[in-house]
Amino acid sequence: MNIRYVHLNLLLLLLPILNLLLSPTSTLAQDYGEDAEKKDTPPPGLARCNGVYMSYNSGGREKLYPRTNNVTAQAWSFKATAMIVNTGTEEVKGWEMFVGYRHREIIVSATGAVSSDGDFPYDASNGTTFIGSPNTDLKTSIETAGDLTQISTNIEITGTLFGGRGTATPLPRTIKLVNDGWECPAANSKGGTMQVCCKRNPKFKAKEKKKSKFMRRRHGDLNIIYDVLQAYTSNYMAQVTIDNDSPLGRLDHWNLTWEWMRGEFIHSLRGAYSAEKNPSECLHSKAGQFYADLDFSQVATCQKKPIIKDLPAERKDDKLIGKLPFCCKNGTLLPDLMDSSKSRAIFQLQVYKVPPDQNRTAFFPPQHWKIDGIVNPQYKCGTPIRVDPTGFPDPSGLQATTYAIASWQIVCNITKPKPKAARCCVSYSAFYNDSAIPCNTCACGCGDIDTDTCNANARPLLLPPDSLLVPFENRTLKAKVWAKRKHMAFPKKLPCPDNCGISLNWHVNSDYADGWSARVTLFNWGANAVEDWFAAVDLGKAGLGYENVYSFNGTRVPPKNQTIFFQGVRGMNYLIGLTNGSNPARDPQVPGKMQSVISFKKHLGSLNIPRGDGFPKRVFFNGEECELPKYFPKKSSVKRLSCIRFLPSILLVITTFLSDRF
Repeated sequence: MNIRYVHLNLLLLLLPILNLLLSPTSTLAQDYGEDAEKKDTPPPGLARCNGVYMSYNSGGREKLYPRTNNVTAQAWSFKATAMIVNTGTEEVKGWEMFVGYRHREIIVSATGAVSSDGDFPYDASNGTTFIGSPNTDLKTSIETAGDLTQISTNIEITGTLFGGRGTATPLPRTIKLVNDGWECPAANSKGGTMQVCCKRNPKFKAKEKKKSKFMRRRHGDLNIIYDVLQAYTSNYMAQVTIDNDSPLGRLDHWNLTWEWMRGEFIHSLRGAYSAEKNPSECLHSKAGQFYADLDFSQVATCQKKPIIKDLPAERKDDKLIGKLPFCCKNGTLLPDLMDSSKSRAIFQLQVYKVPPDQNRTAFFPPQHWKIDGIVNPQYKCGTPIRVDPTGFPDPSGLQATTYAIASWQIVCNITKPKPKAARCCVSYSAFYNDSAIPCNTCACGCGDIDTDTCNANARPLLLPPDSLLVPFENRTLKAKVWAKRKHMAFPKKLPCPDNCGISLNWHVNSDYADGWSARVTLFNWGANAVEDWFAAVDLGKAGLGYENVYSFNGTRVPPKNQTIFFQGVRGMNYLIGLTNGSNPARDPQVPGKMQSVISFKKHLGSLNIPRGDGFPKRVFFNGEECELPKYFPKKSSVKRLSCIRFLPSILLVITTFLSDRF
């Protein structure tokens, strides 16, 4: 028994020695300070790239509810990783990586970057551009000794897509760097990875720009700047500037909203007001505990998502809430082309912070910005991006510039309305056809319509042109008589109405050798009048021949000069609402309407007016894109047929004349 214990003790003493003998590589690795684990090998494309390397790696995906047998309609969750690395000798300022998605992807979240197109979740069906957050710039490997945290960014993407088979996540159509002066070849795809190496275009000459610490300011249809003007330990003064930079954009009675992310609240406002004031929201929050002695009944708003409105014009000179330049226009933002004095709005707010942000330099701009109006385009706003501080003229009147403490930019762009979701529509008619093509069925939606009594998907019925002057519910008898006269089928279940508050009729008035003309009529089917209205018609190449509009003020929109912008002349820019007929018991209601003839020259001999050149490609009313009919009025062959019908008689007369003569 004693001998057995002796052998066991000897074995335990020898184990460390055997360990060292059997694993020399481990000992050597420790001696030389090397990592025992093998490092990941960089992709071959990364090692060969001298510029900006980008890759996109698809991960797995999982089927989501509801489950469906329709492959294209099935939703899947997916994960992917995108990477951008500066492998060149030039710093990349404000990098922008475009990912061309093609499977109706919805980006739910992304780490290391944000979308410049809007907040998450974002519909990226047509692709999206990622920008760095917080790492907006990519330094070079040379100046950072190869520090990957400064020369590269990894983006972990989570989202939803539709369609496809199997569990592999489909790759996007393309990835590329969209910064000015960079060129990217077609991306290479292999397995679940897509990669590309982008290089500087040697012929590109960049404009000399002032060196910037933050991202350069971007251009959008609506640009919002959030400037911090004064800073204190527990609060700061900010100014919001809204610029309408689109020639066709507009807002009426704008409502601006955002979301505070760190418990802030607005103590006071100047140049605007909050739609709701509820002190209890502050009293029962962290702010109520921290500011125990503050009278919250005097606070502008305690809402986490406040709704901010512009002041009416009569409060412009109010000493407490007015007296700001560009404020107090009752929420009207017009294009600069129409009125430059009404293309900007400004208001100021005093923001109170809560712990742990009790610091003079702790600023966190609100997120999830949204802005809308009445019968205006729909805007999609991006996330606030830190930019260089805004400069202002010195208030003392001296030739000096005073800068904001910090500035952020929010870019909002006009979105194209989805089918059957517009707010205005267009009808067509022409001198060469007896029938008018009314607005599309449910052009502005059919959410409040009982579709059991009408067909929401049917093509609208052709009508006599005078039927466009009466409300939809009064057109049935006219449509029935017209269908019988023109030998057209009349369905038992009629199409649903267009449900639009504003409609435009485009009538081709004449067509001759060196010119043509059209007549545009605006209809207001709503109860409220529309003041300071404008409309714009994109006619493609035919718009280049614009000559004059006779009852409105009109001009061409640069730089293409193919879009005609027109508005009411001074004193006649008021489109009244729907009014009762002369005999309300018998006559239908009458819409407010305005009309003008527009003349054009035919500078291009290839114009074919009836075939479509004489009809708009896009139509806008107060910035809102209107839904167009899906077909044009056909050129009638009655005149040609009538000539053919009388051709035998004409020949008989000519033959008789020749016989008598000779």
